[in-house]
Amino acid sequence: MQSPPIALGPDLIDADWMTAALQASGDLPAGKVTDVQWCPVGNGLVGDSFRFELTYAGAPDTAPASVIGKFPAEDPASRASGAGLRLYLREVGFYRDIAPTVDISTPRPIYAEINPETHDFTLILEDLGPARAGDQLAGCSVEDAATALKEAAALHAPRWGDVSLLQIDWLNPANSEMNGQIAAALPMVVAAFKDRYQGQLEPECIAIVDRLPAAVVAMQGVSDFPVTLQHADFRLDNILFDVQGGTRRMGTLDWQTITLGAALTDVSYFLSAGLSPETRREHERDLVGLYHAELLQRGVRNYPLEAAWRDYQRFAVHGVLMGVFSAMAVERTDRGDALFLKMTRGGCLQALDHGTFEMWG
Repeated sequence: MQSPPIALGPDLIDADWMTAALQASGDLPAGKVTDVQWCPVGNGLVGDSFRFELTYAGAPDTAPASVIGKFPAEDPASRASGAGLRLYLREVGFYRDIAPTVDISTPRPIYAEINPETHDFTLILEDLGPARAGDQLAGCSVEDAATALKEAAALHAPRWGDVSLLQIDWLNPANSEMNGQIAAALPMVVAAFKDRYQGQLEPECIAIVDRLPAAVVAMQGVSDFPVTLQHADFRLDNILFDVQGGTRRMGTLDWQTITLGAALTDVSYFLSAGLSPETRREHERDLVGLYHAELLQRGVRNYPLEAAWRDYQRFAVHGVLMGVFSAMAVERTDRGDALFLKMTRGGCLQALDHGTFEMWG
């Protein structure tokens, strides 16, 4: 059966639409959907997600009882960011073209369509529930961090050094104006961030934020690391643990920022945002070592632990960038304020611990 057209929101998905999508994907070889009920899920900032509970007539037991739908953000500012930074194009492209080639656990796509001109899109994904949701504000245990870093290696290792990735237009940052746009906007973004959160960050953290624009410019064009896939927003709000009742250890969501870059960026960012500064300081060397061992087990060669540790230190800029830039790019909420302050503080303290910004002049 032919796939249905892109739906701009959950209210446009009825039983007939879902029947057509599931039949086209092969998930509904017989029968039909007779009822669809939906409710919001997750804490997405640039996209809106919903769980669809499905009722069938004549369907086999293998038909999914529920699926997850994702759509452009309803908030106009968040939607404009998602379109302008090509985040929607990246996520749909990941599920269609990249996910089958890596080992990281992520939802299987059932329907993934986008209009590249308007950036309207619909994603219908496998439901990974029941699961334990990561919570960026609460943080996580060292054990959960170890699980996350093993999964990060399952993303990075399969395409490690794969130069064919450079031929994928939407994936290669050299083919995008996004990096230049971010660098050009950062001085104004930093000024707005400082004005909004005046008095809520320590002076030493504000001093790091002030150095962010120059560091990001210095990082552009640096390529002395093996090319591989990078999630680039690898943090707890985008992670589910013990998915599908514990049958899988973890699932990673929200692939809007997928790009090519240094693998250890994901590692630095996760640890700065997910662990308290005290816990990170105590365990980061062991966790980076565990991640590196997983890379080796998955076939990565000619990347010694010393190189991984250096990349972990120098690419800690990313945690500061994500905290500052994201705060000013999406709809403002109370949770968002708390989240971005926590992320920025964690990134700044990590950078201070490792002399990160001194590495970039």
